[in-house]
Amino acid sequence: MGEQLYDVIIIGGGPAGLSAAYSAWQNGAKKILVLERDREAGGILQQCIHNGFGLHHFKEELTGPGYAQRCYDLVKDKEEIEILVDTMVLNINDDKLVTAVSPKHGLIKVQGKTIILTMGCRERTRGAIRIPGYRPAGVFTAGAAQRMVNMEGYLPGKKIVILGSGDIGLIMARRMSLEGCKVQAVLEICPFSNGLTRNMVQCLYDYDIPLHLSHTITAIHGKDRVTGITAAKVDEHMKPIPGTEFDIDCDTLLLSVGLIPENELSRGLGLDMHPLTSGPIVDQHRETSITGIFAAGNVVHVHDLVDFVSEEAEIAGKYAALKAMGKMEDNVADVAVEAAGEVRTCVPQHVRAGENGETIRLFMRVRKPMKHVRLTVKSGADTLLSKVLPVAKPSEMIAVNVPADKAKGHHADWTVSVTEEEA
Repeated sequence: MGEQLYDVIIIGGGPAGLSAAYSAWQNGAKKILVLERDREAGGILQQCIHNGFGLHHFKEELTGPGYAQRCYDLVKDKEEIEILVDTMVLNINDDKLVTAVSPKHGLIKVQGKTIILTMGCRERTRGAIRIPGYRPAGVFTAGAAQRMVNMEGYLPGKKIVILGSGDIGLIMARRMSLEGCKVQAVLEICPFSNGLTRNMVQCLYDYDIPLHLSHTITAIHGKDRVTGITAAKVDEHMKPIPGTEFDIDCDTLLLSVGLIPENELSRGLGLDMHPLTSGPIVDQHRETSITGIFAAGNVVHVHDLVDFVSEEAEIAGKYAALKAMGKMEDNVADVAVEAAGEVRTCVPQHVRAGENGETIRLFMRVRKPMKHVRLTVKSGADTLLSKVLPVAKPSEMIAVNVPADKAKGHHADWTVSVTEEEA
C-alpha cells in the first residue's frame, strides 16, 4: 500500500468507528478508511455476550456481538468504506498523516483530509489503585476475565471477590455465578453503586450477592495464588477505618475500578485534553483543538450506553465528511460550555456557533445521586433549556438537546447545572 489520500480516516473499528464511517458515507464522503487493531471489527462488544444493547439506537434489545454486527452490516458492502483489521496505528501527525503497521501490509502511511479518533477506553488496573500485598496469580480486571470466559473459554477461578460496582464488575458477578462459581462479595468504595440500576437488580440482587458500599480492600493474601482479601469500611475521605477490617476467602479478585479513555495517540498529537473526562476537548461537531481532527465515543468521555457512543460518532462522522468536502459552515462565535454546581462534566466543552443555528446535543454526568432535579442550560442570564428529571446518578449519562431556535444567537458562555428541588 503506497501513501493514499482519504476523505476520512477513522482510528478504531468498534461501535464508534463503524457508526462514524456509516455517517461519513451518508454525508457524502467518497473515500473512508477504518483502522482496527483487533482481528475483527466490533471492538469490546465482541466479548459482551449479555443483552441490553441497542434499545435507543436500533429500537430493540441486542447482545454486544449482535449490536456490533448491526453496525458492521451498515458499512460492509459500501465500496467507499475500506476496513483494515489487525492494523495498529503507531502515530498521527497534525498534518493528518497516519502511520500504522499490520502483518499483511507491513508499515503503511495514509493521508487523511480529516481524522476521527474512536479508540475507546481501557480499564484501570491494580497498579492504578495501589492495593498492598504480594503479586499472586488470580488478580484480573473484570474486562480481562470477561474475555477469558466469553471468548477464550477459561474460568479465572472458582471463589470470586469483585472490587468496584461498575457495570463490567456487576455483569461479571452474574456471569461467574452462571458458570457455577461462588461470588463472595462485591465491594464498592463509594457510598453508592457505580453501575446502571438494571445491572444492580439483574446481576446482584437476583443472585443474592452481597454488596458492601463504602468498603475497600486493604490487603491481598497469598503468595503464588490469591487465598483471600482483607476488606475495611472507609470514611467520607475514602480512608480505611481502623478496626472495621474483615477477611473474605477467595481464589480470584476481579477489579472493576473505572475506565479511562485510550488517549495515547491524542496526547501524541498534542490535543487539548480535559482533566475530568480524560479525553480531548471537543466542540458540538466533536472537532478537537486541531482543525480537521475529530473524536467521539469513549475516547472523549466514558459512556454507560453504547447507543450514545454510536449517536456521538454519527455527529463526528457527519461533520468530518462535510469538513473533508469543504462544506462546513463558518463560525461566528466560539462559546464555552461550563459544567456548574452538581454537574461534574459536560461534553461538548464549547460550541462553535454558525450563522444558521443548529440543535446542540449535550452529554453530562453528575457528581452524586440525586432525586427530582432541575437541569438548566443558560447563556449569560438567558435560559436556553430547563427540564425536570426524576433521578440523576453519576453512573448514568444524561443527554439533552438544546433546540436550534434556542441556541441561535446566544454567544455568551453557557453554563449547565442541576439542582435538587423539593418533590
